[in-house]
Order: sequence, then structure tokens, then C-alpha cells
Amino acid sequence: MAELLKGADVVNALNDKMIAEIEILKSKGVSPTLAILRVGERPDDISYEKGATKRCGTVGVDVKNVVLPADVAQDVLIQNVETLNNDDTVHGVLIFRPLPKHLDEDAVCAALKPEKDVDGITEGSLAGVFTGSGKGFAPCTAQACMEILDYYNIDCKGKRAVVIGRSLVVGKPAAIMLMGKHATVTVCHTRTVDMPAVARNAEILIVAAGKMEGITKEYLSPGQTVIDVGINWNDAKGKLCGDVKFDDAEPVVAAITPVPGGVGTVTTSVLVSHVVEAAKNIL
Repeated sequence: MAELLKGADVVNALNDKMIAEIEILKSKGVSPTLAILRVGERPDDISYEKGATKRCGTVGVDVKNVVLPADVAQDVLIQNVETLNNDDTVHGVLIFRPLPKHLDEDAVCAALKPEKDVDGITEGSLAGVFTGSGKGFAPCTAQACMEILDYYNIDCKGKRAVVIGRSLVVGKPAAIMLMGKHATVTVCHTRTVDMPAVARNAEILIVAAGKMEGITKEYLSPGQTVIDVGINWNDAKGKLCGDVKFDDAEPVVAAITPVPGGVGTVTTSVLVSHVVEAAKNIL
């Protein structure tokens, strides 16, 4: 029976660290602040905004909400981004995506200063991840995977790690960050030949495949640590489930993140920690 790598314990540890750091910042006159820029009234954006606002409040990070209509013009949106760039009281900016189709999302992301890009969406932030320079911030979900590995003392050094998925949000940055932990990394994708055999050879398996329960028993082997990034709604079961078929994995692997209650739980806390880090960088 696998050990469950629960996100709640990781969140509590991150919160304790942030609260101590925020007290120091506030004693020096700096109040960490996240600006949330939302375009339109998408229910999933609103839900995430509420969750992020609550998580910020838990540790004492202030939130500034900027809400623009769904038909906002490109130049008006860019102006709002530049205003937040130049606002010294705002340390991090979260821009909800996808944006409405009439907007140039790449241009909007490019307008945001990397030092305020706490969600890791700019080329500057990604460059910092890929070069290991430490500049900018990693995408929050990819870093959440690393936080879980760190908290549960899973040593990556010299281990065979496989990442399923090559997106800029999770797969590619997670692979680079694993290499930063001295793992030997293979990235799998839709063109990978005999992916189950590659995955079975992994000691650490990070799955961001985007396919509900697509990773079944033929991908798994005893002793593995499995980080399941997927969040999918299963109509048949009436519940959330991951990209890994949990009932196949749990009896076989050594450790696995649950869905829900795993990576997703940690991701928002990573976002908030980036705001605190950005505030520390000002000092």
C-alpha cells in the first residue's frame, strides 16, 4: 500500500515559513501584496480568485483585485498591466488565462515584468528556470511538485525521473527542475515510443498527461514515487480524479499524491510564497 503524499502537510509547512517571513517584512514597512487581474466573469476564474484570496489572507498577504470587462480592448488591458508593473505597493501579479479570443495573450504576458510574474507565465521567468539563474519565478504547478518531493524527503539525486507531458506550464519546467536536483530525466509525450516501458523504468514519475486515468498499471512498477498533476471530473464516479488510475497505482507504487488533496492543494500556496519572495527581493 502506497504512502499518500498529502498536500495539506506541505501547505502547513509553507504557511509557517511564510508567516514568519511576512512578520519580518511588515516590521520593515513592506506589506506583501498580490494583484489579481481578471478579464470577464468566467466561473473557474472567479472560483480560483476566491481560493487565492483566502489563501493569501491565511498568511497575511494583501490582495488587490483588478476586474476588466470581457470585451476590454487590448491597449486598455496592456495599460492595466503596465500600471501594476509601476505600482511599488504591488509585488506580484496574477493574470488569469485563457484570455478572451480577441486579445493577444502572448503580448499581454510579455508586458508583465518578470520580477512581478509570480505565476511563471513570462519568457523572462521561464528563462530563469531553464538557465538556473534564479531570476523570475517557476510556474506554480511545476514548483508544487518539487515542494512535495522536498517535504517528503524524496531524494532525486541520481534517480531516474520520467515526466509525462511537455507543456510550458508543468512538463518542461518540472523536467528542468528535476535536473536541478540532479535526477536523470526523460520527458514523454504523444510521440514517445512504448511509453509504458519508459514510465515503468522511472523511480520518480511526474504525470501531467491531460488524460483522465490514462496512466494505468502497465506504466507502473514497485518502489516508484508518483506525482499526479492531473485534475479531471469523472462523471461516472461523480468525483475528481487524476491522470493516474489510482486504484492501479496505490497497491503497487511506494508513494503517490492523491487527487484531490495533492499537487493542486500546494499550487496556490506556491503562488502566495512567490509574492512573499518578490517582496523580499525589493529589500
